[in-house]
Amino acid sequence: MKIKILLVDDHQILRDGIRSILKGHRDIEVIGEASNGRTAIKLVDELKPDVVIMDISMPDMNGIDATKRIKEKHPDVKIIALSMHHDRQFLSEIFRAGASGYLIKDSAFDELEQAIRFVMDGKSYINPQIASLLIDSIIKQTPTPSHHGLSLLTERERQVLQLIADGKSTKEIAAELKVSTKTVESHRRQVMGKLNIKSVAELTKFAIREGLTSI
Repeated sequence: MKIKILLVDDHQILRDGIRSILKGHRDIEVIGEASNGRTAIKLVDELKPDVVIMDISMPDMNGIDATKRIKEKHPDVKIIALSMHHDRQFLSEIFRAGASGYLIKDSAFDELEQAIRFVMDGKSYINPQIASLLIDSIIKQTPTPSHHGLSLLTERERQVLQLIADGKSTKEIAAELKVSTKTVESHRRQVMGKLNIKSVAELTKFAIREGLTSI
């Protein structure tokens, strides 16, 4: 039985690179690709992959929210997150969403096969560089911030924030989320209040910095 892989990243060149590397393994097969979280959710329903290689920073729907949705419907699907982020709080967000592995993009090509086999065996995989930072922070007893920006937001508020950062208008967001424009405006005010942000431009910068979307 081959391990079926779904690649999810908004950069075609990265998907091509991963596909090329995995071609060298007879028991691993890439069965599909997606460039955003919404498409990934649909393809998981259709293709039933064993493992999803999931970028975190993507337009339309980020990898954290996509991971949570996929795991709610398909708890047996393993998800390996790809990210440029080394932040401990960011790492905890994706694992709380249901990921089984976490790779830094700089080293993903070298470690990906190992990570796939780890998660298929029911284990978790964390990039050694990240694991070292986590251990160091524990030894030094560095506290995790209790008021991290993203953790203050509900899932719907995070969706609205991402769509704002993606350049969608209030009407477009309302149509996509199937709510009224007044509801969208209310969510936007709540997000700005919780984050103490005064403008849409600042919201966009925050979303990019926190990895909800890419530039």
